[in-house]
Amino acid sequence: MNADAELNVFACLNFIRDNAPAYAKAKSERVYLEEFRKTKKALCMRAAESSGVNAISAQERDAYADPEYAQLLDGLRAAVEEEERLRWMIVAAQAKIEVWRTIEANRRAEAKTL
Repeated sequence: MNADAELNVFACLNFIRDNAPAYAKAKSERVYLEEFRKTKKALCMRAAESSGVNAISAQERDAYADPEYAQLLDGLRAAVEEEERLRWMIVAAQAKIEVWRTIEANRRAEAKTL
């Protein structure tokens, strides 16, 4: 394998190292928003109850229709998108490293047979 290909493997390793914190942050944001969604629903249901809506199903309906709840869902969608983008880029870098390992193992095996 030539030096350019080897540098590409190191670029992949560097990419994983450099993007691990961003991936961790994206994942933590997604998990936080998933958990906060429950809190937001409860707060919206409490507000509906305070405004005279007593039936739980009506409170839940009002909570899901609340603009702030919809905004939270938009944020959750963006967080999941960013987490998945970073995850698949890291998976691709890992796959390139595995391909390089296979090529190198094949090269060593061919060198032994010569």
